[in-house]
Amino acid sequence: MADPTGFMKHERSEPPKRPKTERMQDWREVYADQGQEARNEAVRTQASRCMDCGIPFCHNERSGCPLGNLIPEWNDLVSRGEWFAASERLHATNNFPEFTGKLCPAPCEAGCTLSISPLSGGPVAIKRVEETISAQAWESGYVEEITPEVATGRHVAVVGSGPAGLAAAQQLTRAGHEVTVFERDDRLGGLLRYGIPEFKMEKKVLDRRLSQLHGEGTTFVTGCEVGVDITVEELGERYDAVVLAVGALRGRDDTGTPGRELDGVHLAMEHLVPANRSCEGDGPSEITAEGKHVLIIGGGDTGADCYGTAIRQGALSVTQLDQYPEPPHTRDDERSPWPTWPYILRTYPVQEEAGERLFAVAVKRFVGDEDGRVRAAELHTVRVEKDPETGRREVVPTSDEVQELPADLVLLAIGFEGVEHMRLIDDLGLSLNGRGTVSCGADWQTDAPGVFVCGDAHRGASLVVWAIAEGRSVAASVDAYLMGDSELPSPVHPTALPLAVV
Repeated sequence: MADPTGFMKHERSEPPKRPKTERMQDWREVYADQGQEARNEAVRTQASRCMDCGIPFCHNERSGCPLGNLIPEWNDLVSRGEWFAASERLHATNNFPEFTGKLCPAPCEAGCTLSISPLSGGPVAIKRVEETISAQAWESGYVEEITPEVATGRHVAVVGSGPAGLAAAQQLTRAGHEVTVFERDDRLGGLLRYGIPEFKMEKKVLDRRLSQLHGEGTTFVTGCEVGVDITVEELGERYDAVVLAVGALRGRDDTGTPGRELDGVHLAMEHLVPANRSCEGDGPSEITAEGKHVLIIGGGDTGADCYGTAIRQGALSVTQLDQYPEPPHTRDDERSPWPTWPYILRTYPVQEEAGERLFAVAVKRFVGDEDGRVRAAELHTVRVEKDPETGRREVVPTSDEVQELPADLVLLAIGFEGVEHMRLIDDLGLSLNGRGTVSCGADWQTDAPGVFVCGDAHRGASLVVWAIAEGRSVAASVDAYLMGDSELPSPVHPTALPLAVV
């Protein structure tokens, strides 16, 4: 610990954002460029607040970081200005710290000891420190391509190029295996490419890592749907092991609400994917919010992504609905005691820019015009009741009063139901479990011999940090399967769950 009283001298500080009027007009990241010197000095101060706890809950997989990031260690190194050593510590546990530094909601911060009391000045801004270490590493040339000394002669296919697939591929390539990553889209990255808006993570950040993987020897094939363009039989002939990292992109729909069939009512990804393609230079988005009243149903990350995208496309208005009551602004120690993930109101930067959020409301029906296009939504106040025996939730109206809200574009961001139905799963003889995902044993192997699964395809739609952790873990199991043993790290077990949802 560089400064034992650092947490008493300094409060938590967030990185500065660009002015709202400026960032609403472009797709660049919302945070301001402070300049390297000012940025590093601010982060060194923030890192000095870390208390180097005897039992650091911040890097415990159940209450903090599933990657087991050595947070107190690199906080100490950053506070001393030892950026190279901090980068070495960070990359020892995390293949892609800039992804987590920009996209992860930071359960590590919820597990920080300084989260116990509001008098502490707030938890250490761990996510900010992590991102800055990575930024400094790239700027200083600390990030290098790591190639294996010995080739094993074994071939591995990774299906899917999201964070789980990329983490698995990099670990296996570095272990000496010949790894081929198959991606059905025309570009690599999975949800990192076409699900995450540019204002949250500019794609040059992703491309930089992909270039590193290329240089290390990983082979990539785009525009190839495994199971269709290459059959399961061909896969078995060419590869000694297969990793399924196909995500969980089957969007949850709202077919029970009258008017769902109207033109202009879409699943969230039907809006986000073409918007991201437009940012890649593929031409105007097919489903745009420009000049429209936009209604977003769902209060999570995907809803916020749609929110910011609609603002930048030039929406007339943006309204986001959440069927739950507005959460408290501070942690409720009875409902979510430390170090669990706190039930509090979370405000994304885009929600500070424009628009409105409504809580404890739901759509009674969508109203269309004579051409079959949605023009409005009728809302009523609701509460969510949970059956104590089955655990099923039911949305119950609390009033007969109905409010009509103009809506030319409705986006359903109400979650995902698991792995998409695909020929690959069927031809492997696998079936989806009750959660809509692919089950596996303690070694991450599915019921199909030599076929492994990780990431959202295994655990359902989750955090980027869990995807990377599972990718690293499955790589260790594949390496052991091929070689009899493995020295690759395995941060999580297939049955691991965050403390917040146990």
